[in-house]
Amino acid sequence: MALQNETADRMTEFIITGLDDIEHPKAVGTVILVVYSLILLGSLTNICFIALDQRLHTPMYFFICTLAAVDILYTSSISIVLLNILLGEIKRVPYGPCVAQLLVFHLGSTMEPFAIALMAYDRLVAISNPLRYHSILTKTRILVLTIIAWMLGFTCSGLVAGIVNRLPYCHSNTLKYSFCEYAALVRVACVNPDDYFLLASIISSFVLFGNFVLIAFSYLKIILAVLKISSTADRKKMFSTCSSHLIVVAFFFIPKFVLIIITRIGLVLTLSSRNGLIIGSTLGPSLVNPFVYCLRTKELRSRLLKIFSKQSVIPSE
Repeated sequence: MALQNETADRMTEFIITGLDDIEHPKAVGTVILVVYSLILLGSLTNICFIALDQRLHTPMYFFICTLAAVDILYTSSISIVLLNILLGEIKRVPYGPCVAQLLVFHLGSTMEPFAIALMAYDRLVAISNPLRYHSILTKTRILVLTIIAWMLGFTCSGLVAGIVNRLPYCHSNTLKYSFCEYAALVRVACVNPDDYFLLASIISSFVLFGNFVLIAFSYLKIILAVLKISSTADRKKMFSTCSSHLIVVAFFFIPKFVLIIITRIGLVLTLSSRNGLIIGSTLGPSLVNPFVYCLRTKELRSRLLKIFSKQSVIPSE
């Protein structure tokens, strides 16, 4: 897909002004830098631990790696732009990189619920069919499911990027948002934005609600499977294996649903409030995810503790 067309020849760059009203941009930029660094550290740590330990080459940990990779992609798409604006005071973004950033952002926002849904399916198979777990989730099936998820992600994000790339930009090149996103570019185009927002709503509803229904259905079947177990200890053990994933589900979907509810009830948010909610709902879950799995998953936690215990040993003279 070309990042530039005839209608975009007149629009060579955009100016992002959505963060202009922040009183202390350097302080906010520093916080975002710290959060982004922690996301990279946590996600890369989990990926390295799993990649280097043959015992962790199982379906569950493969999906954890997928989520970690998506978190890196998702947060990098906006963090670099935010840091350029807040710390580097660079508000101008060329047209091509702006559309590319939009593509990566929407790819990440699409892949995040797909990755979480795949993890829910993994937990469903592990609890409902523990004896057939590895025969059901074979390497081939895992690979196919992951490829399908990425294909759907690229299709949705590519469609969104393709739409904005073909819009006639004849208004101001000022984006009153915090980074390049679909809504920001549609707002400055010479079109009726309502028509284009309808299409975006259909795509986002398919991705968000479709995956949420799959996750809810998986946990309904998990609950039914656990209720059939007579041992209370075994029930607690089964639920504990899902606790980390449930935390990830809550931190991702609750902010998204809050934004939708606020929009549906007609509550008008200022652009600053909207920008803050979107940034928080993007960086927040991605910050929580790696630490939830690293601290609450026995194998990853023990691996981390071994590293710290080795570093704390003082060699004798």
